Formats: sequence, structure tokens, C-alpha cells
Amino acid sequence: MEEPVSFDISPRQNPEAPAALEKRHAAHGIITENMRAYLKGAAPWLKFMGVLGFIGAGLMALWGVGSLALAPFMGSAWGEMGFTFGGLLGGGMALLYIGSGALMFFPALFTFRFGSKISYYLRTSAEHDLEAALKNNKSLWKFTGIITIVYLALMPVIIIVVAARAFFMFI
Repeated sequence: MEEPVSFDISPRQNPEAPAALEKRHAAHGIITENMRAYLKGAAPWLKFMGVLGFIGAGLMALWGVGSLALAPFMGSAWGEMGFTFGGLLGGGMALLYIGSGALMFFPALFTFRFGSKISYYLRTSAEHDLEAALKNNKSLWKFTGIITIVYLALMPVIIIVVAARAFFMFI
């Protein structure tokens, strides 16, 4: 069933200007034509950035798998440090790349879904499509915030470990 449409003139609007046609959503506010235009302009870019994120995550994970395959041969590249240390370092870096690729997948997924659901909403004007779009937007920023908090918590630890390693290396 079609939702009611009303003609409203804002008190701030010039009274001689034509009344703006605004689609009202019961108890949820207004989605104006300008808002729809902004969503329409953003949706393809969100999907594009999501696809680029998928490609980046896949390449990162593929690089990690390739590095993992080469890890046993890293010992000779490290010269006197020996086969074991080079292999461990190469294996650790490979796992870091694979893990980073896996982490990159989720923001790409949320971004792509956000853009797709906006496109669905613009075609259907169904509130559940807009709700799904906004849910994915929330998930994107929640995930990004959690990863940022973890990163900020680990940075002091990493700095201390690297500084201690450098200190003891020169003693």
C-alpha cells in the first residue's frame, strides 16, 4: 500500500516558492528528493569501493599463501641468521598477510552491502531495504572502530618490544 504523501511548506521557505513534495514515512521522518539523490550518487561508489576491498583482501591473502610456500627457503636469504630464523620470520609474515586479508574482507563486505541495499531501497522505497543498508553501515563503522581500538592498544606494546629488541641488539 502506498504511503501518504503530503505537501508541506517550511516556515523558513519563501512562501512564493512551490511547495516541496515530500514522502512521509509514518513515525520515521522524511526522505526528501535531495536525500534520495545523495543516496543514488553514493550507492555506485560504495559498491565500487566494496569490490576494490574484495580484490585487495584476496590479493593480500594470496600474497600470504605465496609467502607461506616460500617460508622454508627464507633461511638462505637471512644468511648467517640461519634457516630456522628466516623460515619462522617468513612464516610469521605469511600468517600476518593472510590474517590482514581476512580482516580486510569484512569492511569490504559491509561497504558493498551498504551500497547494494541503498540501490534496492531506491528501486523499491521499502523501509526494510533502507534499514538493511543502515545496518550494514553501522556494522562497517563498528568493525572499523573495534579494529582501531585493538590497533591503538597494541601499538604501545609493539613500540616497547621493538625498542627493547633494538636496545639489546646493540649491547
